[in-house]
Amino acid sequence: MHPVDFYHEQHAEILGMVEELRPLLNKESLQIRMVAKTAHKLLCDIAAKLKEHLADEDRQLYPSLLTHNDAKVRTTAWGFINGQQALRQWPEQYNKKWLKDCNFELTDEFLKDTNELLRLLAVRVDREERVLFPRFEDEPGKGQSEA
Repeated sequence: MHPVDFYHEQHAEILGMVEELRPLLNKESLQIRMVAKTAHKLLCDIAAKLKEHLADEDRQLYPSLLTHNDAKVRTTAWGFINGQQALRQWPEQYNKKWLKDCNFELTDEFLKDTNELLRLLAVRVDREERVLFPRFEDEPGKGQSEA
């Protein structure tokens, strides 16, 4: 399993990308072709990073947490797995709906969907940081294992 610091770094990277994107997500900014292209690229990058992050968690993080000695850690891990369905479906569904070509629609629905999904992503990262990781890190020698 990767050290927990690895996941902290991934979270920081994803949230940094979201923060770069947020100022661009308004109708006025997206009317400028270069801004729209930048927003499109950032959205594609966030979707790809999220997909990679979730796959890595599935391979590296959750198997360790689901077999952990502490029942609270196992229960918390199951809760996170069960609660991540929306984020798992997001990259593919979002790409199909909004990013399928370079002329993505700059509608109110696009802005609403994008902002809601970025909010869900931020909430998920925050919950992992505040709830999941501390529970795992509290045990001596855990959470700092080698990759």
